[in-house]
Amino acid sequence: MQHNFINFNGEIAAGDDKLFTNNNRAFRYGDGLFETMRVSNGKLNFADLHADRLQQGMKTLKLEGYSNFDAYFLREKIDELLKRNKIAKNARARFNVYRNAEGLYTPTENKSAFTLELSELPSPRYELNPKGLIMDVYDDILKPINKLSNLKTCNALPYVMAGLYKQQARLDEAFILNQNSFLCESITANVFLVYRGQIYTPALSEGCIAGVMRSVVMDLAKENELNMIEAQINPEILEEVEEVFITNAAKGIQWVMGFNRKRYFNEVSRFLTDKLNKLV
Repeated sequence: MQHNFINFNGEIAAGDDKLFTNNNRAFRYGDGLFETMRVSNGKLNFADLHADRLQQGMKTLKLEGYSNFDAYFLREKIDELLKRNKIAKNARARFNVYRNAEGLYTPTENKSAFTLELSELPSPRYELNPKGLIMDVYDDILKPINKLSNLKTCNALPYVMAGLYKQQARLDEAFILNQNSFLCESITANVFLVYRGQIYTPALSEGCIAGVMRSVVMDLAKENELNMIEAQINPEILEEVEEVFITNAAKGIQWVMGFNRKRYFNEVSRFLTDKLNKLV
């Protein structure tokens, strides 16, 4: 559950306070980005990677003050909010940054503001899902490839539409394709495939989110001498691969059980989840 207090641009506020005006640019134009993180045993996991991605995203969006949002800042603000909400150890954190300015499409300035909220989690560990996910391809809206594609921006309409498809089709998740109809990501995560002893994931040039957990899992695979390849992936290969799993910062690794009539194993995802938990 989400807790009572949030951090609103440096000030602690009640989570249900009416804080934004109608002119808020994140609301009006999706003019901002966000970072989803996980806290285990009171410690922000992969703080340096999250801070680096946040700062790079802010620079891309030309948001001022990005140098202030370093790993120390994230740790400090999360620790403060953990104590205020009386969360002892484990939580999911969402950090939003938006352009704090007036104007229509063209902003009057590039000052930034932020919000931070926490949701308590029961365990410090990344738990591999006991029941594998059932997935299908969502191809009504293809994701464009451009400078913004790797960012987690506040403009999430393609994911919302894919979520509606998932709901209507009674799926657990859905694959999203890029503008060239190649595999890109899922609604909430990056995608990995195991095929003939090698692990594949869509390259960043394919338009997928540059996920922190994606980076962590790729490094874990290489450290454990698993062949890791970033590539352009035709979704037709989903009918042939041995294993599929998805990754994000909040849940770690989730294995996929089925796509159409194809059924997958979870040997690699189980191995990597064990290695991931040893990091935290």
